[in-house]
Amino acid sequence: MGYVHADIQLANPVRKELQPITVSALVDTGALLLCIPEHIALQLGLDLGTDEREITLADGSQQKVPYVGPMQVSFENRLCFAGALVLGNDVLLGAVPMEDLDVVVLPAKQQLVVNPDNPNFAHALVK
Repeated sequence: MGYVHADIQLANPVRKELQPITVSALVDTGALLLCIPEHIALQLGLDLGTDEREITLADGSQQKVPYVGPMQVSFENRLCFAGALVLGNDVLLGAVPMEDLDVVVLPAKQQLVVNPDNPNFAHALVK
């Protein structure tokens, strides 16, 4: 399938005086959460010392990383609020925020799009 990237906007909804940041995120339906590099967390004024999560990486190794939030994540006409793991050098958009945004990946076009079944606002299945 290849790699899918999407331009998303990240903001700190608690510190509205800080400008949002637009980033090219790697879209990964096999990952669960939002991951951001440390420099993004610092630019958004997020406290790196508040909470940690123990994670397991694809190679099976485990480590503790900071968990920050809330983060406001925006894509096209959608937004959601999420926590983020702080690791790596790139932003990774996982399945949980994607589900909250109600977006889908078009593999043939290697593109993230608003769910065509719900073009005007996000839909959530809660049953």
